[in-house]
Amino acid sequence: MIHHFIFFMDRDSYTDDEIKDILSLKKVAVIGMSKNSNKAAHYVPKYLSENGYDVIPVNPTTDTILGKKCFKSISDVPSDVDVIDLFRPSDHVLSLIQEAIKKKPKVIWLQEGIHNPEAEELAKKEGIRVVFNRCMLAEHRRLF
Repeated sequence: MIHHFIFFMDRDSYTDDEIKDILSLKKVAVIGMSKNSNKAAHYVPKYLSENGYDVIPVNPTTDTILGKKCFKSISDVPSDVDVIDLFRPSDHVLSLIQEAIKKKPKVIWLQEGIHNPEAEELAKKEGIRVVFNRCMLAEHRRLF
Protein backbone atom coordinates (compact mmCIF):
# COMPACT_ATOMS: atom_id res chain seq x y z
CA MET A 1 0.00 0.00 0.00
CA ILE A 2 1.45 3.35 -1.03
CA HIS A 3 0.74 6.41 1.06
CA HIS A 4 1.06 9.83 -0.50
CA PHE A 5 1.60 12.55 2.04
CA ILE A 6 1.08 15.98 0.62
CA PHE A 7 1.87 18.66 3.14
CA PHE A 8 -0.23 21.75 2.71
CA MET A 9 1.15 24.33 5.04
CA ASP A 10 -1.41 26.54 6.65
CA ARG A 11 -1.22 30.19 5.96
CA ASP A 12 -2.48 33.15 7.92
CA SER A 13 -6.20 33.93 7.86
CA TYR A 14 -6.02 37.52 6.61
CA THR A 15 -8.64 38.63 4.11
CA ASP A 16 -7.65 40.20 0.79
CA ASP A 17 -8.57 43.63 2.19
CA GLU A 18 -6.28 43.07 5.17
CA ILE A 19 -3.44 41.95 2.90
CA LYS A 20 -4.01 45.05 0.71
CA ASP A 21 -3.80 47.17 3.87
CA ILE A 22 -0.52 45.48 4.83
CA LEU A 23 0.82 45.93 1.29
CA SER A 24 0.10 49.67 1.55
CA LEU A 25 3.01 49.86 4.05
CA LYS A 26 6.01 50.86 1.98
CA LYS A 27 9.14 50.57 4.16
CA VAL A 28 10.25 46.92 3.97
CA ALA A 29 13.39 45.40 5.48
CA VAL A 30 14.21 42.08 3.80
CA ILE A 31 16.07 39.60 5.99
CA GLY A 32 17.99 37.11 3.86
CA MET A 33 17.85 39.23 0.69
CA SER A 34 20.06 37.58 -1.93
CA LYS A 35 22.43 38.89 -4.61
CA ASN A 36 21.53 35.88 -6.79
CA SER A 37 18.98 37.15 -9.31
CA ASN A 38 17.54 33.64 -9.77
CA LYS A 39 16.44 33.41 -6.15
CA ALA A 40 13.08 34.60 -4.85
CA ALA A 41 15.03 36.37 -2.09
CA HIS A 42 16.38 38.64 -4.85
CA TYR A 43 13.62 39.01 -7.42
CA VAL A 44 10.80 39.51 -4.90
CA PRO A 45 12.41 42.54 -3.18
CA LYS A 46 13.58 43.80 -6.60
CA TYR A 47 9.94 43.69 -7.76
CA LEU A 48 8.83 45.50 -4.59
CA SER A 49 11.52 48.12 -5.11
CA GLU A 50 10.31 48.67 -8.70
CA ASN A 51 6.74 49.03 -7.42
CA GLY A 52 7.19 51.90 -4.99
CA TYR A 53 8.53 50.12 -1.91
CA ASP A 54 11.53 51.35 0.07
CA VAL A 55 13.43 48.06 0.37
CA ILE A 56 16.21 47.70 2.93
CA PRO A 57 18.47 44.66 2.36
CA VAL A 58 19.57 42.66 5.43
CA ASN A 59 22.24 40.04 4.75
CA PRO A 60 25.50 39.57 6.70
CA THR A 61 27.38 38.18 3.68
CA THR A 62 27.40 41.23 1.40
CA ASP A 63 27.68 45.04 1.46
CA THR A 64 25.24 46.10 -1.24
CA ILE A 65 22.34 44.57 -3.15
CA LEU A 66 20.55 46.38 -6.00
CA GLY A 67 22.81 49.35 -5.28
CA LYS A 68 21.45 49.68 -1.73
CA LYS A 69 23.47 49.46 1.45
CA CYS A 70 23.06 46.02 2.98
CA PHE A 71 22.86 45.72 6.77
CA LYS A 72 24.38 42.80 8.69
CA SER A 73 21.31 42.34 10.90
CA ILE A 74 17.89 43.89 11.44
CA SER A 75 19.27 45.55 14.60
CA ASP A 76 21.78 47.46 12.43
CA VAL A 77 19.06 49.13 10.34
CA PRO A 78 19.02 52.72 11.68
CA SER A 79 15.51 53.67 10.61
CA ASP A 80 12.09 52.40 11.59
CA VAL A 81 10.54 49.85 9.24
CA ASP A 82 6.88 49.01 8.55
CA VAL A 83 7.34 45.43 7.38
CA ILE A 84 10.08 42.88 8.01
CA ASP A 85 10.04 40.30 5.20
CA LEU A 86 11.85 37.05 6.04
CA PHE A 87 13.56 34.79 3.50
CA ARG A 88 15.18 32.32 5.90
CA PRO A 89 14.46 28.66 6.66
CA SER A 90 11.72 28.05 9.24
CA ASP A 91 14.24 26.68 11.74
CA HIS A 92 16.15 30.01 11.70
CA VAL A 93 13.04 32.11 12.18
CA LEU A 94 12.71 32.10 15.98
CA SER A 95 15.93 34.00 16.74
CA LEU A 96 15.35 36.36 13.79
CA ILE A 97 11.82 37.18 14.97
CA GLN A 98 13.04 37.73 18.53
CA GLU A 99 15.46 40.30 17.11
CA ALA A 100 12.88 41.72 14.67
CA ILE A 101 10.35 42.37 17.47
CA LYS A 102 12.78 44.89 18.98
CA LYS A 103 12.45 46.97 15.77
CA LYS A 104 8.71 47.25 16.46
CA PRO A 105 7.54 46.76 12.85
CA LYS A 106 3.82 46.79 12.13
CA VAL A 107 4.11 43.49 10.24
CA ILE A 108 6.43 40.50 10.03
CA TRP A 109 5.96 38.69 6.72
CA LEU A 110 7.23 35.12 6.34
CA GLN A 111 7.62 34.18 2.68
CA GLU A 112 6.11 31.08 1.06
CA GLY A 113 7.13 27.87 2.79
CA ILE A 114 8.08 29.61 6.04
CA HIS A 115 6.09 29.05 9.21
CA ASN A 116 7.11 28.99 12.86
CA PRO A 117 4.07 29.10 15.20
CA GLU A 118 6.16 29.71 18.33
CA ALA A 119 7.96 32.70 16.79
CA GLU A 120 4.74 34.05 15.28
CA GLU A 121 3.02 33.94 18.67
CA LEU A 122 5.85 36.01 20.21
CA ALA A 123 5.37 38.70 17.58
CA LYS A 124 1.57 38.69 17.92
CA LYS A 125 1.89 39.19 21.70
CA GLU A 126 3.79 42.40 20.89
CA GLY A 127 0.93 43.60 18.67
CA ILE A 128 2.75 42.83 15.43
CA ARG A 129 0.72 41.34 12.59
CA VAL A 130 2.25 38.16 11.16
CA VAL A 131 1.73 37.02 7.59
CA PHE A 132 3.09 33.56 6.82
CA ASN A 133 3.48 31.21 3.87
CA ARG A 134 2.69 33.94 1.34
CA CYS A 135 4.79 35.75 -1.22
CA MET A 136 4.69 39.57 -1.22
CA LEU A 137 5.21 39.68 -4.99
CA ALA A 138 2.44 37.14 -5.71
CA GLU A 139 0.01 38.88 -3.35
CA HIS A 140 0.85 42.33 -4.77
CA ARG A 141 0.32 41.09 -8.34
CA ARG A 142 -2.91 39.34 -7.39
CA LEU A 143 -4.42 42.28 -5.49
CA PHE A 144 -3.10 45.25 -7.48
